[in-house]
Parts: sequence; C-alpha cells; structure tokens
Amino acid sequence: MKAAAAGLEKETGVKTGLAVVIVGDDPASHTYVGAKGRMAKECGFNSIQHTLPAETTQEALAGLVASLNDDPSIHGILVQLPLPKQLNSDAIIQSIRPDKDVDGLHVVNAGKLATGDLETGLISCTPAGAMLLVRQIHGEDLSGLNAVVIGRPTCSASRWRNCCSMPMPPSRRHIRARRIWHPWHVAPIFWWPPSAVPRW
Repeated sequence: MKAAAAGLEKETGVKTGLAVVIVGDDPASHTYVGAKGRMAKECGFNSIQHTLPAETTQEALAGLVASLNDDPSIHGILVQLPLPKQLNSDAIIQSIRPDKDVDGLHVVNAGKLATGDLETGLISCTPAGAMLLVRQIHGEDLSGLNAVVIGRPTCSASRWRNCCSMPMPPSRRHIRARRIWHPWHVAPIFWWPPSAVPRW
C-alpha cells in the first residue's frame, strides 16, 4: 500500500487523502481512530481527523460529510461507528460517496459484494482480509469447501468464491471466520476439526 501510494504521488502529484470523522468521546472509538490515522500516515496518506462533540447535530455531521465528498484532496471517508444516539447512522453512511466509502458500507458497495462483484466496489477491510487469508491457504477457488461464518460481509464474500457457508456438522467445516466483537460468541475449540482454518 505504501509503495502504491508513493507511486501514485510520483506519477500524478496526487497524495492520497483519507478523512476520518469521529463524534463523541468513546474511548474505544478514539483508540481505533488513532490506530487508523497512524496506519494511514505509515502508508504515506494525508490523514485528516475531524473530531466532533457528542452533541453534534445530524445537520452538522451531514454538512461535514458533504464537504468531504466535494473535496478533491480527499479520496476516502471513514465515519467511526457507533455514533451518538441522536444521530441517524445509516443516513450518514449512505450520504458518503460510494467511491469514497472506504468502509464499504454504502448500499452500492454492499450490493456489489452481495452480487459477487469483488473487483469494482469497496469491501470492508475485515472480510477482505479474511478472504485474502483463506485464499492464501486454500487457493482462489473455494469450490467444495464449507465455511462457518459469523458476520454478514465475510459470509457474502465467501459465498461468491463458490464456498458453501451455511449450518453444517462440525466435521465438515473447513473454514471458520468471525466478525463480531463479543468474546462469548467464539465457539468452543472442540466444535472445529483440526484442519479448519481459523480467522478470528
């Protein structure tokens, strides 16, 4: 990624711009956003963080997103979730331009993922990373393999690689993937055959 960003800047003079928006003072969200910013800078991006107070209105947040949509120096927009309760998260996410929606949550990007278009849309990083890991181990074609997936984006991605992701006996599970934050959702290890590929 760093080499690609450097190559783009050298060829076109364009420095990749990432805008991260966080609303409120949730410690976990601030830690996560800080990590995103550091990684973006390590990749050579121009990373800009917009920190808004918890009492921010829907109109104010929508206005910021609109300005980022129109800013030619910003190529990607991340709105950190969850947002404070008074804000309509879905309306904000859907207001991000699909080509700047680097979390892959806009209906255009989610629709491309659901219909098997893994090339032209933007895919959430966790399911994309899970599929990369699985393909490194099992190859590009997952036909005939069975996956147990907790988390809809990864489930969609695995399905379109011809992998079966549905309820099945433990002995038939080749791949396991989880995309939720609660540790009590992790299945006991004896549910899985030794050959299953873990992706927690």
